Amino acid sequence: MTVAARLGGGLEALAARHRLRRLAPRRGLDFASNDYLGLSGSALLQDAARQALDRGVPVGSGGSRLLRGNHPEHEALEEEAAGFFGAEAALYMGGGFQANQAIFSTLPAAGDLVLHDALIHASAHEGMRLGRAEARTFPHNDVAGARQVLADWRSAGGAGQVWIAVESIYSMEGDLAPLAELAALARAENAVLVVDEAHATSVFGPQGRGLAHDLDAELLTLHTCGKGLGVSGGLICGARVMIDTLINRARPFIFATAPSPFDAALVRAALRALEVRPELQQAAQDRMHHAWSEAQRLCGIRGPASQIVPVIIGPDSAAMDRAQDLQSQGFDIRGIRPPTVPRGTARLRVSITGNVREDDITALFQAIADQQMGAE
Repeated sequence: MTVAARLGGGLEALAARHRLRRLAPRRGLDFASNDYLGLSGSALLQDAARQALDRGVPVGSGGSRLLRGNHPEHEALEEEAAGFFGAEAALYMGGGFQANQAIFSTLPAAGDLVLHDALIHASAHEGMRLGRAEARTFPHNDVAGARQVLADWRSAGGAGQVWIAVESIYSMEGDLAPLAELAALARAENAVLVVDEAHATSVFGPQGRGLAHDLDAELLTLHTCGKGLGVSGGLICGARVMIDTLINRARPFIFATAPSPFDAALVRAALRALEVRPELQQAAQDRMHHAWSEAQRLCGIRGPASQIVPVIIGPDSAAMDRAQDLQSQGFDIRGIRPPTVPRGTARLRVSITGNVREDDITALFQAIADQQMGAE
């Protein structure tokens, strides 16, 4: 069998299971992106872009940070981000996926344990796969379950450093991690709590600093810059010794072209906006609360109050058909299928972005309610 035939057969098998992915253009109202504050196309960042170009900030970096790719904009961003997020130091990476790869493939050592939530992001799994520590799963948001898995590991002879890995808001469920209880577990076990704040940064916490901001624990956080902050990249924030170790040992950092200094300048502008324009975060909160109110009123959907509203459909084909129907009505919403979500839970992932109004949100949930009635 030729390579083309083998690969083509694999694609045909995905299509038969309604799981073939295709790139699709933007269409209609934005209920699909992670642009929670609406900053990505904003006048605020456009002005920041013009100012960065006027002061000579280059668009490209030209090389890795350890060669000639390091730029004052990177260093200024890292210093400001460390202060903003309350950490000793920060490291700017090309993206959140790359940052999670760096964290979990580098910091946990052989003999350590990465104790992670069952729904942790694929990028963390990729980092764990490349790393040397043992990885064990605990049931989603189940602190007692995490404690038991850890106790089992200890009783089997585990004696290394423990790293507890979670997301503060889960990107497909929209629910929040029990961070206070996890922090207490981390303190009791002398563990490092690693919190991916990708979907909380800019929306939750004081001035959008995230849900882990005030936790009392040894903490390492990841704040992605391509979601609520509207730009690109990822910021790892933590103890200076961890950041220095990543600079010296993390292959996704050492061997990657540095992120754009121009992007770093824009992220700096977004962080400054969070500090001086509280109405940005407040508007995101208002849209979020309106969405959950309408989801319950019109569709009977109840759940945690985040900016992500999952509408569980079940079969893959039904989820994709409903997404396509909503797109035809002017709502850009995408169907999510396994393996991104568990089998039998294909869904519409409604993302409440800064690019829609409250009446748009109401119209969307009315359309979803009409679909539900038609399916009964």
